[in-house]
Amino acid sequence: MTAVATAAPPAAAPSAPRGLIARLPALWPAAMLGVFFLIPFVIMVAFSFYHRVEGGLYEPAFELDNYARFWTPLFTRVLGFSLMICGLAAVVCVTAAVPFTWFLSRTRRPAQVAWLVVILSILSLSEVIMGFAWSILLSRSAGISNLLVTLGILSTPDAWTPSFGALLMGLCFIGFPYSVLMLYPAVNRLDPEITEAARTLGASPLRGFFTVVLPSLRQAILATAILVFVFTLGCYVLPQVLGKPEHWTLSVLITDQAIYQSNIPFAAALAVFLVLVSLALIGLTLLLGQGRKPAGGR
Repeated sequence: MTAVATAAPPAAAPSAPRGLIARLPALWPAAMLGVFFLIPFVIMVAFSFYHRVEGGLYEPAFELDNYARFWTPLFTRVLGFSLMICGLAAVVCVTAAVPFTWFLSRTRRPAQVAWLVVILSILSLSEVIMGFAWSILLSRSAGISNLLVTLGILSTPDAWTPSFGALLMGLCFIGFPYSVLMLYPAVNRLDPEITEAARTLGASPLRGFFTVVLPSLRQAILATAILVFVFTLGCYVLPQVLGKPEHWTLSVLITDQAIYQSNIPFAAALAVFLVLVSLALIGLTLLLGQGRKPAGGR
């Protein structure tokens, strides 16, 4: 009679730890988001419905007068100008960043690292430093116009700030590094053989860039433009340093209403509007990112 050996059942895998301790890694960011964003945002929404009392005070109430002021000429003018100049800055930044990032990704690795370090060093500067640096460079006494006079291009030095062009230049300077850093991963993932295939089929390098590279990056380009637009929409120092009062953006108007006009409820309503617009645009960017197909996918 032969003995039949029975295999012992495999040991059960240890169950994953459950409970509050296992959820701590996810609860910590949620707690920080609630403490530093949700709670202040709820308080700001509540203040936006308060009633302003003469003398710079306010009292609890529930009225829509602060939101009704959105239809006044002052707000519509500031909002229209803010959307226009921030959208223009986003277009200029992306237009300059796409070819720059494309050529950067085709250089040697040490050159890429050096350029990325330079771009990151620009981001380490605060908006205050950038604003006053550009105000000096565009001034009459110590600006670029003096160099152009020395070279014989201009007859007399001139001040180029405050002006619309100076503000646009400052917004583009502060948004260009973000554009490059956001486009770099998508551009670096592109297969270099696609341009070689286009050249094999008879396309010039310029035509291959516009017909092959740009369509492959259209979602990354659109997402970059939206995020740069949101970032420049929140700039506060540059419009005051490089622009005139008629060049103030929505962020400057919020500060003016809160600090100088002592109208906290209206400033809170403006801030709520700005936050909702920014969140909507960021949500649109996330949707574009989810709709992006991976390379090689069907």
